[in-house]
Amino acid sequence: MTHHAEFRCFDRCGERYPLEEVVFKCRKCGGLLDVHHDMDALAGRTGEEWKSLFDERKGTGEWPFSSGVWSKREWVLPQIEEKDIVSLGEGSGPLVPSPRLARQLGLSSLWIKGCGISHSGSFKDLGMTVLVSAVQRMRNQGQSIAAIGCASTGDTSAALAAYCAAANIPSVVILPRGKISPAQLVQPLSNQAKVLSLDTDFDGCMKIMADLARQGVLYLANSMNPLRLEGQKTAAINIAQALRWRVPDFVVLPGGNLGNVYAFGRGFQMMHQLGLVDRVPRMVVAQAASANPLYRAFKTGFTEMEPMVAGETEATAIRIGDPVSLYRAIRILQETDGLVMDATEEELAKAVAMGDQCGFYLDPHTGVALAALDKLVEAGVVSKGADVVVINTAHGLKFTEHKVRFHGGELTKKDDNGLQNSPIEIPAEPEAVLECILH
Repeated sequence: MTHHAEFRCFDRCGERYPLEEVVFKCRKCGGLLDVHHDMDALAGRTGEEWKSLFDERKGTGEWPFSSGVWSKREWVLPQIEEKDIVSLGEGSGPLVPSPRLARQLGLSSLWIKGCGISHSGSFKDLGMTVLVSAVQRMRNQGQSIAAIGCASTGDTSAALAAYCAAANIPSVVILPRGKISPAQLVQPLSNQAKVLSLDTDFDGCMKIMADLARQGVLYLANSMNPLRLEGQKTAAINIAQALRWRVPDFVVLPGGNLGNVYAFGRGFQMMHQLGLVDRVPRMVVAQAASANPLYRAFKTGFTEMEPMVAGETEATAIRIGDPVSLYRAIRILQETDGLVMDATEEELAKAVAMGDQCGFYLDPHTGVALAALDKLVEAGVVSKGADVVVINTAHGLKFTEHKVRFHGGELTKKDDNGLQNSPIEIPAEPEAVLECILH
């Protein structure tokens, strides 16, 4: 049976658009769009048959199925031809158990999903391979798309620039000046993107980028574009696959623009609907306390939802006060009995260090997720016997400055748990080295 997908209005006004159409919001009601799959066609295979197919592809390493995204191509972008796929080997980050970290958090089972172990060092690769491939297909069919653009706090720009460079498509990124790490800034520069540094925050950059997209100047690569979410949802499928097609009790992930939680939830729901898994986990969104509009809405039972001016945070990629996918996130949280928690700067810094102490090298955003999880376990909301997966969204090497400041004592008032670690300066003498080692 032929598989098919199309854009449909998220607000269910009934409007539909082909995936090849340059459209980012519903033209009838102004709502966000979803990629809607023909589930009847997908149900032509049983759940066991889908699992067998996905497992077989994972084992071959054959391009493009070596990608954790494109090994699920029928569930992602079914109409695309292989010649149009732009892949850099993304989406196969490991699911790592951490008994030591689980014990420190009071849990019996904890897994870290390494979405930051990817080509450009963040989970944004999972969505960008799909979006750039879709644009590659449109350009090959004769559509005039001069360049792809995004607003970014760092990781999205790196992913966009890398995939556009691989496809030889011009890219433009708009960044908030002075609010991303040097490692993140140099990535799109290295891949020859046109980088515009604006004296505003992410929300200000996003407003400008959305206006340029409406004018047709750039093809929009931010998560307002649902093609991005189609790639990101495959991380949920890969989690279940790594667990031999079972799902955890909770999946905890940091939230900024909030497309990721919707993507993960959709991935689990598709697996459940098509018979690959027997249930859907509870989704948990973690936000920085200085940029927590979803958490504020959650505390009111989602009756009050207001944007905010995001404050300073080490978790720069989620410093977003007016998230594009707010209503997407709310819907998936309501459908999965989900939770939202926030974390202070000191809490997230200590959580990063605690994870690093257990062998990881985490980014501040994953620190937000761990700190939020710690608070939920402490409050008894997440039981100590729960099976939990935390999403590591970016590689810690992008945030080495954060770690230097932490271990230099700049980010916490005091170090109660011995988490800070500094070089010990001693004379270059064997006796001094021995004395230091022994004591």
